[in-house]
Amino acid sequence: MSELSVNHLLGIKYITAADIELIFKTADHFKEVINRPIKKVPSLRDITIANLFFENSTRTKLSFELAEKRLSADVINFSAAASSVKKGETLIDTVNNILSMKVDMVVMRHPNPGAGIFLSKHIKASIVNAGDGAHEHPTQALLDSYSIREKLGDVAGKNVVIVGDILHSRVALSNIYALKLQGANVKVCGPKTLMPKYVESLGVEVELDLRKALEWCDVANMLRVQNERMDISYFPSTREYTQQYGVNKQLLNSLNKEIVIMHPGPINRGVEITSDVADSDQAIILDQVQNGVAVRMAVIYLLASKIKQ
Repeated sequence: MSELSVNHLLGIKYITAADIELIFKTADHFKEVINRPIKKVPSLRDITIANLFFENSTRTKLSFELAEKRLSADVINFSAAASSVKKGETLIDTVNNILSMKVDMVVMRHPNPGAGIFLSKHIKASIVNAGDGAHEHPTQALLDSYSIREKLGDVAGKNVVIVGDILHSRVALSNIYALKLQGANVKVCGPKTLMPKYVESLGVEVELDLRKALEWCDVANMLRVQNERMDISYFPSTREYTQQYGVNKQLLNSLNKEIVIMHPGPINRGVEITSDVADSDQAIILDQVQNGVAVRMAVIYLLASKIKQ
């Protein structure tokens, strides 16, 4: 049986193409499991997992919790808003208190980039990064690639454009790493003010013209504007942003081919994509959500297998 090359999933940049292939093969198996009448397997009956969310989340939190329960793990849910963190407790003290309850794995979302890496140096439990600031969101990138593979047969050689707020997006960075690792061609598209200065050093091209980007790509991954991470305005108005970088059905229908539309959620309907695009046959947004459970089951199962050794 193959195993992951890492003991934690802290970011895509720390794993290999072989790790991704193993996660996808395992996810194929779990996707079949979650489509059965009885959706649970007893694989992790002796594993306890703590979900530590220091930042708001709906899809990711529910997806991880469902994945853990489908594997029969014992689950502890922790929300920073209702915890002693509000009283000034440090991250390490918070986590060590939880680990003293004999927790094997920690799934953590944190507003500070590198929080998971920092924690991995101080605790023994296995850590899964569920998003750290504007740094990485590895399981989102994995489920995105898995969804492309499922729809188009392979990721290698495909043209993928990531559209929107590249500067503040952990999804964009993780997707760039994952797609490049699997041999896809990647472009980023959006206002110049929302492009990181270093983006071309990641081996991606910048395209400022949305129409040109869509004519080039097989897949367009639409990102929302991360207003909660902005302390200044990066473009004149939402209306102007939508006119230049929003995708509507009229624009899609005017292309000379049919492209796949993705979105990590939450969608700001009428801003980055219109409802008729989000709900169209070209969009695989709900497939991404379903695949997220299978991919997270695979990640948790493979990391837990290393703990058991």
